Amino acid sequence: MKRFYCFVLTAIMLTITAVAQQVPDTVYSPVIKNPAYASGKGPVVYIDEGHNNFHTRGDRYLPFARLLERDGYVTEGYTGKFDAGRLERCRVLVISNALNEANVQNWYKPVWPAFTPDEIETVRRWVEAGGSLFLIADHMPMGGAAAGMAAAFGFGFTDGFAADTAMPGPALFCRTDGTLKDNVLTGGRSADEKVDSIYSFTGQAFTIPADAQPVLAFNERYLLLLSDTAWVFNQQTEYKPIKGWSQLAYMEYGKGRVVMSGEAAMFSAQLAGPQRFPAGMNAPYAHSNYRLLLNIIHWLDRR
Repeated sequence: MKRFYCFVLTAIMLTITAVAQQVPDTVYSPVIKNPAYASGKGPVVYIDEGHNNFHTRGDRYLPFARLLERDGYVTEGYTGKFDAGRLERCRVLVISNALNEANVQNWYKPVWPAFTPDEIETVRRWVEAGGSLFLIADHMPMGGAAAGMAAAFGFGFTDGFAADTAMPGPALFCRTDGTLKDNVLTGGRSADEKVDSIYSFTGQAFTIPADAQPVLAFNERYLLLLSDTAWVFNQQTEYKPIKGWSQLAYMEYGKGRVVMSGEAAMFSAQLAGPQRFPAGMNAPYAHSNYRLLLNIIHWLDRR
């Protein structure tokens, strides 16, 4: 058990190194052969900035926003509490790593909700009436902070760290071993939009309702590490098998659509550490990540 514990800890620490001192890669610009819209002519995509978000349109998710804009979408930061009237202006609402103010500097339990019950109900009703939600919540404390919002749609977010016990570093999900599922999000609109492999950078694991479809699914190699403090793992840490759980899934809800992600860095493009090496969509081994992001937005937009 001690040897196994050391291996898992090493895997987590390698990922910490990969995402430490994150700054956006402002020159990341992959080729988009067939943009969904002419420049600036697409619908509005809101990126939440009103809930102490670790990822915002103007900072760590700037490459996320720029990628969508190069596909023709109009991206805007959303500040303040969620309001039904304001949400009517957008086609897609993106929420990434929201936090309660009490946990911004305190990544340990208790983890408080990032959203009020009224906000959760506002978003749920907006989706039910035809809106599209992309909810992204990483490892502790982000998973716990967004658990209430996820639960409103039947998803079970966790305050843990998903770790590959067989291979340290970023997690590889691929078609060949069944961890990357064949569906509308991985298939895209044409053959050149098909995704065969995706890399993620730790994150959490969650359960999905019966009506949802998994995109990234864990197999027997993975465990969920549950601790009282983020990045602190010791003999008291609980190790939970998560075979069959998901890190990315989607579902139609009423007249609307939802995509849930348990990891945020796979949709970022960052320069990490003193050496500023690429981590996220810009990593040379993660060449399909940006394609999956565009496929997700197209599905939420009903393209």
